[in-house]
Amino acid sequence: MVPNQSTELSLIPSTYDRLLYHYGHLNWWPADSPFEVMVGAILTQNTSWQNVEKAIHNLRPYLKPEIIIAMEDSQLAELIRPSGFFTVKTRRLKNFLAWFLTHKFSIDVLQKMDIADLRHQLLSINGIGKETADSIILYAVNKPIFVIDAYSRRIFDRLGMDVPKDYDAFRELFENQLEVNHNIYNEYHALIVEHAKQFCRKKPLCSSCFFNDCQYRNTVNL
Repeated sequence: MVPNQSTELSLIPSTYDRLLYHYGHLNWWPADSPFEVMVGAILTQNTSWQNVEKAIHNLRPYLKPEIIIAMEDSQLAELIRPSGFFTVKTRRLKNFLAWFLTHKFSIDVLQKMDIADLRHQLLSINGIGKETADSIILYAVNKPIFVIDAYSRRIFDRLGMDVPKDYDAFRELFENQLEVNHNIYNEYHALIVEHAKQFCRKKPLCSSCFFNDCQYRNTVNL
């Protein structure tokens, strides 16, 4: 049976409840400071979190915006080499830091900004896309915006939702079906990532997944 629109939309809150029940609170994003979150959000583009962790480990003695912005590009590139595309990411980090400097390298200043204005400014930075901008807003600045990623699309497509191709259309579906709450958005995105890593992989482990009513699971031979 093909789900109707109301059934599809109900997947958003019900899936959150099921994921939270199974995994519990995950306390994501793993970082020691909001600035580390910002750096991690940029470095995680087109790579695995395991590679980002290696780059963050190399950067840890220097993880202050005042230090990194003054660093030679060649030194920064070498430190973040494990994250891949290190030359491109060096430029993106420097672009971001040049913008962050205009806000006095202050999280407090960013927290006082309207979400739409903050997002617009982040998206104007060369190399910062929607997922990266929203990750910074949610996890570093602690403002409620839902982060959409490839895992979100994979899981909800397999559950039977007609997933919008447009990033913001999909993000707004989540925000319209959930309480506007930074902690819920934070937790839900973390749970989606965890479920995609544990079960809903590119080659999914359907036979052991607790979503036994998943549309995809019920169309494959287990």
